Amino acid sequence: MLDINYIRDHLDLVRQKLADKGEGGDLDRLLELDGQRRALIGQTEQLKKQKNEASKKIAEAKKNKQDATDLIGQMQAVSAQEKAIDSKLAEVRNHYEVAILEMPNLAADDVPVGTDESGNVEVDHWGERISFDFAPKPHWELGKALGILDLEASAKISGAGFIVTRDLGARLERALATFLLDVNREQHGYTEVAVPFLVNRQAMFGSGQFPKMEDDAYKCDREELYPIPTAEVPLINLHAGEILSEEQLSIDYMAHSACFRREAGSYGKDTRGIIRVHQFNKVELVKIVPAGGGPTALDQIVDHARNLLTLLGLEHRVLLMCTGDTGFQQRKKFDLEVWAPGVGRYLEVSSCSDCGDFQARRASIRYRDAKGQVHFPDTLNGSALALPRTLVAILETYQQADGSVRVPEALIPYMNGIEMIRPER
Repeated sequence: MLDINYIRDHLDLVRQKLADKGEGGDLDRLLELDGQRRALIGQTEQLKKQKNEASKKIAEAKKNKQDATDLIGQMQAVSAQEKAIDSKLAEVRNHYEVAILEMPNLAADDVPVGTDESGNVEVDHWGERISFDFAPKPHWELGKALGILDLEASAKISGAGFIVTRDLGARLERALATFLLDVNREQHGYTEVAVPFLVNRQAMFGSGQFPKMEDDAYKCDREELYPIPTAEVPLINLHAGEILSEEQLSIDYMAHSACFRREAGSYGKDTRGIIRVHQFNKVELVKIVPAGGGPTALDQIVDHARNLLTLLGLEHRVLLMCTGDTGFQQRKKFDLEVWAPGVGRYLEVSSCSDCGDFQARRASIRYRDAKGQVHFPDTLNGSALALPRTLVAILETYQQADGSVRVPEALIPYMNGIEMIRPER
């Protein structure tokens, strides 16, 4: 959530940055509601002052045994007026809160201006493009021949966009998840948290998922709970409504969870294989750092996610996302894309984002510094990594001419020494 004081004080800049981002929010409507809200608050404060003065006069009149009928009548009229204004204020506040929650975060000054993915900038690359002496197969062909990926079964029981992995495929996914968690804990110091996969509506608002991405969310209507689109949602909200001490920061969390997304508006895209699905597993990183610490922490998260891809031996690149592709709650975002030779393109396996104090304001997460002053911290998140697309890259990168797939060296200990996944006979 944006700071309304900042909006008022930097109106031209805010208007330009909203235009650069190209999404969400009606600034003029928000300012109109803010003006109404402040005017009504001023009126209620004035009426309270009149009531207090009238109460004193009534008490003094009664003390002096004087007739206070007129004074009581005046106070009753003021009370009625105050009640009417309070009702109007409550209505305006509701509209104001909706309007400010619909305002996206403002992109950082060093984010390139652009309208879509064509404006993203490659800032780094690792690994040599692998060459094959045979035509590399896509993962859906490899997975079927190996007996480790059963998309027919998943379609039968859940429909399109779901995954069933079997035998060494399921084991490889579990090995990958454990590897990601171990490296992030042992090398980078993240604390693992097992989180609920269902959250309430306020948690979705607090993390910035709602209202912007509500169409992408699944919902359990009876309890009004939502399957999480990412573990970022419960991890950010672990400290909702709290005032932390500065000594507690940085807080570094990670969670391995299922993620659920309708992918509204994505129909017809990546319908083959497991590149775009409605349910997938992911290891998510979240940092809560002192105000102003976001840029440094973002670089750390990007490095931590890249380290995993390097250890897995997967060619990848880092993209700095432009303003139009940064996202609703982020002020700066890097995407990590891994090369998948079977489908012949890069696939996003991680988005690493600096949200500034945007989420902290929405979730009311604060901290008290050494001087006793209270601030909103910066929050950051990053995938490290999304499992299905990482598995795609592993299968397609490590495939052999006979249809078998080598297990990346880093995962062999997690596969109990299995070095090769071979086709079913």
